[in-house]
Amino acid sequence: MKTPLSSSSIYVTKLDYHRLTHLGREEHPVGRTARQVAALMQELTRAQLVDSHDILPDVVTMNSRLKLRALHSAEELHFTLVYPPDADQARHRVSVLEPVGIAVLGCRLGDQLRLSHGTGAATYWVEDILHQPEAAGDWVS
Repeated sequence: MKTPLSSSSIYVTKLDYHRLTHLGREEHPVGRTARQVAALMQELTRAQLVDSHDILPDVVTMNSRLKLRALHSAEELHFTLVYPPDADQARHRVSVLEPVGIAVLGCRLGDQLRLSHGTGAATYWVEDILHQPEAAGDWVS
C-alpha cells in the first residue's frame, strides 16, 4: 500500500475519473477487489480534475508507461498503468487497483511514494514517463 509522502493533490483527467469511479459500480466487487476499489476511491478524493487536452505531460494518467526508481537501491520498475481488464503481469501492465497502480495515478515526474510489499517497504520516485496518451493525442473522449 502507498504511504503518501505528501498530502497534496493528484491530477486526474475528467475522462479517467469518470471511468475509474464506475469501476466499483460495474463489477459489484467483493473481498480483496472491494478493498482495492475502496482504496482507489479514497485516493480519488485528492484528485484535481483536468480536461484531457489540458493535463500536463509530466502527470501519470491511465495507460501511461512509466519508470519508477527505488530511492535507496538500484531497483527499477517499468510498467503501463491500465484498467483491471487489461492487466497482464507478463506484459508489465499493472492494474490501477493494485497498490502500485493506486499510488502512481496522478503523480508527477519526480514525485516520491512509499510502497509496502512482502519483505517490507521502499520509497520510489517517478523517474520517467515514457508515454502519456494525452501528450501523444491518444485518448478517446
